[in-house]
Amino acid sequence: MSDISIRRATADDSKRLTRLVRTSGAYRGDYAAMVEGYQVGGPYIEHHPVFVASDDGDGGRVLGFYALLVDEAELDLAFVADAAQGLGIGRLLMEHMTGQARAAGLASVRVVAHPPAEEFYLRTGAVRTGTVPPTGRIHWERPELRYDVA
Repeated sequence: MSDISIRRATADDSKRLTRLVRTSGAYRGDYAAMVEGYQVGGPYIEHHPVFVASDDGDGGRVLGFYALLVDEAELDLAFVADAAQGLGIGRLLMEHMTGQARAAGLASVRVVAHPPAEEFYLRTGAVRTGTVPPTGRIHWERPELRYDVA
């Protein structure tokens, strides 16, 4: 695999990030409703710190991304392309995210996880703090975790 770079996303990344979310293997079956019709829109990308991991720089293949909601101290989105799973991309993104959170003056970052992703967050330094009950189109409890970054 070539060099991986992490860069700030732009509105031009909207279609690629949306495609990554909608095609994620983690959201098949019972979980498909969560990403059906989901869009990572240009205004969202421009308003929030969204970072993309890619190979070969700006024009490279999108391997994953995350979105940090600084005002809420929450990781809103985190995805790694199915083909890039197990290559350390997610770990790189979480290390980058915690650095960005620290630079923004946050003490911790909340994560409401997709249940199959809980183990990943725990392996990358998050601690479980509870569960979030079902709401709206989500009919299952979700693990709530926290990264301490201060």
